[in-house]
Amino acid sequence: MQLFVNDLTVMDFSYLCPERGMVGESWIVDVILDGELNEESMVLDFSKVKKRLKALIDEYVDHKLLIPADNSATRIQRDANQDKVQVDFLRDNQRSIHLNCPAEAYAFVYAETVTMDSVSQYLKEIIATHLPENVGGMTLNLRSEVIHSPYYHYTHGLKKHDGNCQRIAHGHRSRVDVFVDGEASEHWQQYWAERWQDIYIGTKEDLVNLSDLKLSMPMVDIAVMDSSHYCFTYESSQGEFELVIPKVECDLVETDSTVECLAQFMADEQRRLAPEHEYRVMAYEGVGKGAIAHA
Repeated sequence: MQLFVNDLTVMDFSYLCPERGMVGESWIVDVILDGELNEESMVLDFSKVKKRLKALIDEYVDHKLLIPADNSATRIQRDANQDKVQVDFLRDNQRSIHLNCPAEAYAFVYAETVTMDSVSQYLKEIIATHLPENVGGMTLNLRSEVIHSPYYHYTHGLKKHDGNCQRIAHGHRSRVDVFVDGEASEHWQQYWAERWQDIYIGTKEDLVNLSDLKLSMPMVDIAVMDSSHYCFTYESSQGEFELVIPKVECDLVETDSTVECLAQFMADEQRRLAPEHEYRVMAYEGVGKGAIAHA
């Protein structure tokens, strides 16, 4: 007997990619359980499927940075005394990425690349240990939202958030709807899709110099690194977060990077670029949620 639950949850996270850098993603999760009927004549109660499996996915993937631990570019240093982990992702062309964060900010996927297949296997191994004996098999289907209009992948961190959004590198795959004088504008939607494709959106007040960070850098020229990379740090309830990332893969904002602030940033930027019009921006944060701003 098989039990299925579609749209179990949406995982919002980011991952490291040698070609694309830091990539924000939103994947929808469907699940199929194989098993014998229990004493209730069920494979597993739907409420338990949704509660148990969603909780595990939230704990192990959602709002984390996924690290391809077997990739040749990946270096991992663990500090057990402070429960912190430094990750150095040594990409070519001076586009290395470096983080020093609490251990819970990461998920380590033991594969060369982070893909739907490798993440599905990672999750299946975790979830299998939490299923009742009558459940003998499981299929996880990870999929992206079907979006017929322009969209982008972005990563950010919300230091004021009292939950997991405070992690400095988590992200989303998001559509954007831009209306100019009341009419949808594919031109401006495409503009944002290109500007924020695989982008890190950082808050200017979190910028520091490389020498201000506590992470131990590989053998690098600090002056060169300061000119090619942005360095961010902040402290929140989960601990201290540090990030060094190429400037060409960042966009800076004056405010926090909540979706509300980003929607207003986009609307104001539209107004700056073409002041003769009125704008309404619907900025999405992952799947089916977001904020609306006007300018």
